[in-house]
Amino acid sequence: MAISFPRQSALTRRFTLGAPRGFLVSSDGARVVFLRSRHGTDPVTCLWTLDVGDGSTGEERLVVDPRTLDVPGEEDLPAEERARRERAREQAGGITAYATDAEQTMAVFALSGRLFVTDLESGARALEAATPVFGPRPDPAGRRVAYVSGRALRVIEVESGADRALAEPEDDQVSYGLAEFVAAEEMQRMRGFWWAPDGEAVIAARVDESPVRRWHIADPANPERTPVEVAYPAAGTPNADVSLVVLRLDGGRQPIEWDRETFPYLVDVSWGAGGVLLVVQTRDQKIMRILSADPATGRTDLVREDTDDVWLDIVPGVPARTASGDLVWVSEDDVARRLLVDGEPVTPGGLQVRSVLDVDGDTVLFTASDEPTEVHVWAYDGSGLTRLSEGSGVFGGRRRGGTTVITGGRLDRFGNRTTVLRAGKALGEIVSHAETPAVEVNVNLIRAGEREIRTAVLLPAGYTGDEPLPVLMDPYGGPHAQRVLATRRAFAESQWLADQGFAVVVADGRGTPARGPAWERAIHRDVVGPVLEDQVAALHAAAEHFPLDLSRVAIRGWSFGGYLAALAVLRRPDVFHAAVAGAPVTDWTLYDTHYTERYLGDPSEDPEPYDRASLIRAAAEVDPGAMRPLMVIHGLADDNVVVAHTLRFSSALLSAGLPHSVLPLSGVTHIAAQEVVAENLMLLQVDFLKKAL
Repeated sequence: MAISFPRQSALTRRFTLGAPRGFLVSSDGARVVFLRSRHGTDPVTCLWTLDVGDGSTGEERLVVDPRTLDVPGEEDLPAEERARRERAREQAGGITAYATDAEQTMAVFALSGRLFVTDLESGARALEAATPVFGPRPDPAGRRVAYVSGRALRVIEVESGADRALAEPEDDQVSYGLAEFVAAEEMQRMRGFWWAPDGEAVIAARVDESPVRRWHIADPANPERTPVEVAYPAAGTPNADVSLVVLRLDGGRQPIEWDRETFPYLVDVSWGAGGVLLVVQTRDQKIMRILSADPATGRTDLVREDTDDVWLDIVPGVPARTASGDLVWVSEDDVARRLLVDGEPVTPGGLQVRSVLDVDGDTVLFTASDEPTEVHVWAYDGSGLTRLSEGSGVFGGRRRGGTTVITGGRLDRFGNRTTVLRAGKALGEIVSHAETPAVEVNVNLIRAGEREIRTAVLLPAGYTGDEPLPVLMDPYGGPHAQRVLATRRAFAESQWLADQGFAVVVADGRGTPARGPAWERAIHRDVVGPVLEDQVAALHAAAEHFPLDLSRVAIRGWSFGGYLAALAVLRRPDVFHAAVAGAPVTDWTLYDTHYTERYLGDPSEDPEPYDRASLIRAAAEVDPGAMRPLMVIHGLADDNVVVAHTLRFSSALLSAGLPHSVLPLSGVTHIAAQEVVAENLMLLQVDFLKKAL
């Protein structure tokens, strides 16, 4: 029996279940390891391999299905793993993360707080480690596994099972081997320890959260439960104190020294054959340094310093070194973010580098955009650049041992396709079991207005153009995220909304990625003016090409998009006539340091950008007669954009005599992953918007 799109989207976790991901390639290029659930509604992720070496059949092989292991259910996840999945926006269960030795001959993973190891040829076996286990990683030779349990960093021998603590916290405010909140949420650094190449030592992050203010996340639907205490570094308040220490397996211990007062942010660490590299950043994010570190003495030396008058973005995958020892880095000039090899830019000004995926010998695999709606995989090998992905789409990949994995989706078809290449020849394809959305996407991509804002317009299926359509703006609109991408799956939800009788307009204005430094930095100290102006400009430009009824315009969004939706009806009720704001940031002093201070500065030094961006302040300035219908939705268990944002906003609206509705979601975090909640949220939003317009 056919099910509705909202139900299908909820069951499939927005069509992510069944899709292969988490690829790693063995050092000889003969094996690809990856994660995938068995079908498009299966939430249990399994570990798989694809053999592509000489004489192989090219067939996929299931290595571990968690359902065959003797473990309790997902409700027994340790708190650290629940937090990691929330930071990573992970919606599936099972084996959602794994790590391998240097040669990719074995893998380890945690499941419901227990440690498992597999040789990638047969099933997994449990190691009797201290529980709960979090973030296990084997040493490069696969002899030992380091992991975190109870805020202590521990090591267990794979063969003997001998288990011991390398570093134990001095008190309950300290941890070893964990990433602090802003590292995981904003810097994309999910890990807190790094093995030496010889497997005889570990560099561990020591995180002291005692300076960080404590917040309490309550569960109002279950008042008998004690509120969860979290160390949340809100803008303008102290961060965790993060340092590094080399822990030798023979008991030796050596702190790594750098100017932590000037450079408090630890962006990343790498420990390869060429030595230890650290990336550190000032709190205002205008200076970033690469440091080399001597693990024997703890001394650090400057390798490179980058500066910017506004801010410096963190780019995934760097620093790295080629087999020849050249430093791989990414830096920005006036027009582009460029790939640097040995200090020299190797990409042209029209190509915006997004990430470095892998360095294989002297070949650098990276993603970049020459058109902001597309993301392609490129290779640089010293002799020049080669684009490896084909067609209009969004792609990623991995490479090792001369074998390259290219995965991605295109605008002309549903679903991701994953191909394995060697010397330009396809060796095989990794199948996706993700479901196809029960909608026929018909998206029109335009360049709106004089700023050529990348904009998508979707009309209802079967629309004949007889009369203008009410409009639903469906943006994110903020930094580090795009909605207008050349992949069909990106518009499935927007198309379903269009099929409910709307013309849906999605626009990526100033502040969104891939348009160059000036475009992204246009929101410096002002996340109101440029962001809102570009949504209005895109709307009016779209109306020049499509039959839009500008007397009936609604806007919806989540997180920054929720902020933008509420901002739109408060500041521009002449343009926007209704809004649904999901998990909105209403008071930027309640959001975290690393993200917020990058764009708005330190509120203790200059509160004006925060005042200007505040929805709570904006509510006091609205004429009650001009107030538009507004629904605010928020998960009560959200530890990223805490529900205090919505509660304070609602109080401000009430004080100003402004009617609105609030939909609290019991037990829901920043992402509404629960099937029934996710399905009904879609239906309730459409019902509200139809009545409002």
